[in-house]
Amino acid sequence: MTTQICLFEDIYYTRLLPLVYFRPTFNLRCGILSLKEKVQRYYPTAEVTLHCRSYLADYMRLRNPGLSVNRITDAKHSSKKSVLFINGRAIVDDEFAKKIPLRGEENVVYVHNDHVVAARVSGTKLKQLKHALSGTYSISDFDGLKVQQTDTTLIHYSWDLIKHNGNQLRSDFALLRKKQRTSRVMFKKYPGVYLLNDKNIFIGEGTIVKPGVVIDAEEGPVFIGNHVTILPFSYIAGPAYIGDHSIVKVGAKIYHDTSIGPVCKVGGEIEASIIHSYSNKQHDGFLGHSYLGAWVNCGAGTVTSDLKNNYSPVKVYVNGEPINSGEQFVGVTIGDHSKTAINSTFNTGTVIGVSSNIFGTGFPPKYVPSFSWGAAGETFTTYNADKAIEVARKVMKRRNITLSEFEETLFRKIFDLTSDERRKRGMPL
Repeated sequence: MTTQICLFEDIYYTRLLPLVYFRPTFNLRCGILSLKEKVQRYYPTAEVTLHCRSYLADYMRLRNPGLSVNRITDAKHSSKKSVLFINGRAIVDDEFAKKIPLRGEENVVYVHNDHVVAARVSGTKLKQLKHALSGTYSISDFDGLKVQQTDTTLIHYSWDLIKHNGNQLRSDFALLRKKQRTSRVMFKKYPGVYLLNDKNIFIGEGTIVKPGVVIDAEEGPVFIGNHVTILPFSYIAGPAYIGDHSIVKVGAKIYHDTSIGPVCKVGGEIEASIIHSYSNKQHDGFLGHSYLGAWVNCGAGTVTSDLKNNYSPVKVYVNGEPINSGEQFVGVTIGDHSKTAINSTFNTGTVIGVSSNIFGTGFPPKYVPSFSWGAAGETFTTYNADKAIEVARKVMKRRNITLSEFEETLFRKIFDLTSDERRKRGMPL
């Protein structure tokens, strides 16, 4: 029986906004790898197809030319076809793959706390499901299948990515090291570089590590990608990941449970945070227990609070409404293409939407809608979509990347999708 994996988004993707306006849930990073990359690594023999919100489909086809998007491919003999559906919010690791193997009992749905984790479907059930599937799945799409409870990890909110990042850094490091014959390949190490517990450190090809750098893997592994530049007097404590073509600035302090890159510039103090691709936080300041989307730029002196003075659980806005995270440490969540000005300060649990510009002294609101422009303590105005696209095009060109028609269409679509956020806060549309 041929087996295919369909990696899907479910109706709870909204809890991960604004991080998933420009990407499906399975393209979020946790550890070294994205959630999609984990699936591909732990099920290496399976054909993977992607199922996402319809407005993201064309962009996903552009970025994944070898994969089917929003289509389950037909087998030559459909009666022998089996599809393992995996929720795009699932953290797939060795334990997950053992509990939910590629091949096993057919027409069963794996559920955890009323959320679909996975489902293995074949035959008539698969034909019915293919015709019934919508842009995002819900548990009702899998009605009629045998229900099996499973204890696996799903990402529900942005702070879950941070909470699991340390363990995922360790897990991904072990997985990737199996593919490497040595712990270090062809990188340039200057005198005065200290590698603590070097068997737990991987440094990629073409990477440059300047004098005075300390890479400390005594509490967890450190994985540094290819063509990274680490400038003098930087300190990196594991578990940590620095992606390909990133730059670590002079005197940077990168603490445990941090994932950076690829193609990022970082400096100052960073702890327990995830920074997506092409984002910069390269000046002094503090970023803790935070998640930055792609193409984010933090101005010099940007500081985030990740702990309340009374040590109580942090409230975070989800879908425009505050909820209790249950976590003592939560920093800032910033959507793609947003910018913070010099000396920006953010309260615990602040959420900044996509394509927003924040400046001025004092704390901005704990929830800033997408496409906002304004200063802390003042009324925000709408950041025009045309202007946002123009700036994004300039920023991407500096990295020799051309803003595609698909991406421009995405900007305009997301601008329309987020109009309600701004209207509720009295911002001009």
